[in-house]
Amino acid sequence: SNWRKVFEVLPYSNLGINYDPSHFVWQQMDYIHPLYEFRDKIFQVHFKDIKLLQEKLADVGVMANPLEYMVPKLCGLGDISWGKFISALTDIDFQGCGIMEIEDKAFEDTLEDAKKAVLLTEKYLRNYI
Repeated sequence: SNWRKVFEVLPYSNLGINYDPSHFVWQQMDYIHPLYEFRDKIFQVHFKDIKLLQEKLADVGVMANPLEYMVPKLCGLGDISWGKFISALTDIDFQGCGIMEIEDKAFEDTLEDAKKAVLLTEKYLRNYI
């Protein structure tokens, strides 16, 4: 992995990862296993979901602009298994910062939509944390 190489070349204790599981999903990578391997280097986690548009992906392929075949979603409205993800965070005793990253076109029209998105995300995540 690129991370292994970075930490080999730059072995500093204050160099870490901002871990966003949604980036793994659209790249069709495992977003759970790296939590265990890089447990000591994960400083921050983003809580943002993503939905892969399988029909579009089949049409344009993985080399297309990712925004053509995926859409960011609020936690619980996409393809991430938040129970498994947060379970892994508890397994590694993650003590870093967690950020609700609100990015979902369905909640971007008005300020009230944005407020609702924050409340829905917080409510969903309360099931786990």
